[in-house]
Amino acid sequence: MTKILVTGGAGFIGSALAGKLLENPENFVVVVDNLGSGDIRKLPKAINGNFKFIKCDVNLREGISEIMTTFHFDYVFHFAALVGVLNTLKNPVKVLADLDGFKNILDLAKNTGVKRVYFSSSSEVYGEPVELPQNEETTPLNSRLPYAIVKNAGEAFLKSYYQEFGLEYTIFRFFNTYGPKQSKDFVISKFMQAALENKNITIYGNGLQTRTFCYITDNIEACVNTFYKNKFVNDVLNIGNDVETTIIDLAELVIKVTKSSSKIKFINPLKEGDMTRRQPDLVKMKKVFPKKHITLEEGLQKVLEKGLFELKNYK
Repeated sequence: MTKILVTGGAGFIGSALAGKLLENPENFVVVVDNLGSGDIRKLPKAINGNFKFIKCDVNLREGISEIMTTFHFDYVFHFAALVGVLNTLKNPVKVLADLDGFKNILDLAKNTGVKRVYFSSSSEVYGEPVELPQNEETTPLNSRLPYAIVKNAGEAFLKSYYQEFGLEYTIFRFFNTYGPKQSKDFVISKFMQAALENKNITIYGNGLQTRTFCYITDNIEACVNTFYKNKFVNDVLNIGNDVETTIIDLAELVIKVTKSSSKIKFINPLKEGDMTRRQPDLVKMKKVFPKKHITLEEGLQKVLEKGLFELKNYK
């Protein structure tokens, strides 16, 4: 049986990943999460007893050390992090604690026989776009915000531990991902919640900034295929959708899908953190996810059908 650790596994992407890994009866999955931004109700259900949840903060050595030395995992998906650009702008010192988590996970991984560490980085490492589409190898990293700098440091940790200790890694640079169970602090959840309550949808600035939106199942399928096919070992790949959408178009589409009477309200732009554009180069991703992405309208409809209103109770 393959033993897999998923850190941050009570979060949006981490819980979806753990659930997908549990579909394989050959996997035994342990999820750890400090429940700071995760929610225990997002955890997958055990299948044939092959799942265990342990409350733990990976940034504190003692707890995660006991877990990793007890189970001797084959693989680690390190998805634990302080999430949300706005949240990390408000807590710039708190986000730096994630550096301790990188060191704890990698030190323990190299000493307990872990074969490879998969890391959830972010499109934020690209910062304000220098070129589009943003390519893993050629696009300069232009990160300035605390969240992005810490993700960039995490990537450097992985590359350094491979060079010095031979610990293999794969880095996922996630672009905007959405779906059921996403926390209320992210743009699609905010817009849909407002629309369902017929409240104003607020947009920072003029709404012409663009993002690309990847439905959660497309994200997870690409990650899991990378894992099972042993692709992009000691490499980096973008995970996302490459169709750009302006924030104002997103708001209008949300209103259409929800049949809402909400109005769009423009407010002052953020002083920092709201990049003008995002668009990943997906040449690598297409090697592990060759099919067509779920469109934004299809994805929003799926979120609506699965009951976004339930997310009012999530963190």
